Amino acid sequence: MNRSKKLPPQRAAMLAACAVLGLLLNACGGGGAGGNSSPPVPVPPNDTERWLIAPAAEVGMDGALLGRAVSELPAPAVHGMASMLVLRHGKPVLEQYWNGYTKDTLHDLRSATKSITSLLVGIAIDQHLVGSVDDPIGQYLGAAYPGAPALKQNITLAKVLTMSSGLACDDRDAGSPGNEDKMYPTTDWVGFFVNLPQRAAPGGDGHYCTAGAVALGRVVAEASKQSIPAFASAGLFNPLGITQARWADFDNHRQTDTGGHLQLRPRDLAKLGQLVLQGGVWEGKQVVSADWIARSTGKQAFIDDGWKYGYLWWLHFEQVGGKQVSMSFAWGNGGQMIFIVPEADLVVVFTGENYNSDKADRPFDILRNYVLPAIQTP
Repeated sequence: MNRSKKLPPQRAAMLAACAVLGLLLNACGGGGAGGNSSPPVPVPPNDTERWLIAPAAEVGMDGALLGRAVSELPAPAVHGMASMLVLRHGKPVLEQYWNGYTKDTLHDLRSATKSITSLLVGIAIDQHLVGSVDDPIGQYLGAAYPGAPALKQNITLAKVLTMSSGLACDDRDAGSPGNEDKMYPTTDWVGFFVNLPQRAAPGGDGHYCTAGAVALGRVVAEASKQSIPAFASAGLFNPLGITQARWADFDNHRQTDTGGHLQLRPRDLAKLGQLVLQGGVWEGKQVVSADWIARSTGKQAFIDDGWKYGYLWWLHFEQVGGKQVSMSFAWGNGGQMIFIVPEADLVVVFTGENYNSDKADRPFDILRNYVLPAIQTP
């Protein structure tokens, strides 16, 4: 059964030091059947890929400290980790794999998929297939789900993107009617979402809701008249040279799971992080508008007891050398992370299989204690 993030009660301690980020054991929905790991899935090498590891000093980083990020990992932390990649100034400076994973194996992103779904919504808006985030979801889903209660509530795309639809959907609450564990056994997950009862007015307190991210995928599919795999390949993956992407589906294979379970290589996650860091530009082409990148990775709402949230992107900061460093990140159960740190021109990727385990917090420790302190020059 899939598990979503269960937030801890120590909100005050988190605000004081942000030290309990990693204690959110069941990171970000899309947990997967039983939260169990699966064998690495090999794919053909990407022969067109230009990927050369640069000396850390070339990008103003301490190579010895970066090396310690790997060498000093205790055995319990290494167990369940799959990859770690660091890019600065657009150049890879560290690439490490564990437990049978290589550069040519796919990894299940779990709910880090949601942040990629955000990029797809932005592309649909850029292409004028979707009007704006202020459009009600009923404008795109009404024909498929006539009479659905949620479509009568003027819930906008923005409210779904920020988990503040007001529907009774809370993945951290097992008793919530919209909890993802109640969604997965149903056939049509979008139908499940739009038939949920209203808990509060749209735009109030946000609660983590995987079903909403799934519904956003259907919005993009309806607006573009394409399947999500086709739309994502043409508009996002192909421009970045991402050749291997495997989406999960539901509804007897008729719809795509945009809330979790997309499989990509860690290098592809790094490309996506670099795209966001570069304001949506890749090799001189504007793949996603700079406006969408800024809005989606900027603070749009608070969800689940005060976490800053963009449009399906998490927001965070770390204290490094007395300075507060801000970042946005994608987050999936088991340790799937794409950290984007604009002021350091830095992208850090982790994948892992520490599902529903406190071992999944290790990426935050590595980022805080090794990667960010390794930065020596702007």
